[in-house]
Amino acid sequence: MNEQHEDEHEHHHDHHHHHDHNLRAAYLHVLADAMTSVLAIGALLTGRFFGWTWMDPVMGIVGALVIAHWSLRLLRNAGAVLLDTVVDPQLAARIRTKLEVDGDQISDLHLWRVGPGHAALIAAIVSDQPRSPESYKARLADLDGLSHITIEVHPCTHPAG
Repeated sequence: MNEQHEDEHEHHHDHHHHHDHNLRAAYLHVLADAMTSVLAIGALLTGRFFGWTWMDPVMGIVGALVIAHWSLRLLRNAGAVLLDTVVDPQLAARIRTKLEVDGDQISDLHLWRVGPGHAALIAAIVSDQPRSPESYKARLADLDGLSHITIEVHPCTHPAG
């Protein structure tokens, strides 16, 4: 849970930097290749000059642990996209603030990432005085990062009393 909080914390401080998981995976692959090569060369040199033959397997294990850590973090971040987790809780809160005015209530809100820096939104609104979906979309026009918006509007039905 703490790592999730750290990832959210990093995201909130860096609003304009969006991660492309393919680019990140390629970068980590190249970095891992370079790191394991340096570790292997260092292990071979210490084995030759100091007789520390045990350094080769130790550096292999160190390299494997570092790569496993990077891989798990990348899998966790990519999995969040695949599982449609909320892109940005602050964005979801701003959407609620903009849509829930004058008695309008959001009954269902889905917000998910569709690409680097792009989110899709489906919101169902219940209202005593329903407006057109376009009027609700207009309330969201100044929010950056919403690339696809679907609004459903349902009139509020009050039981006869």
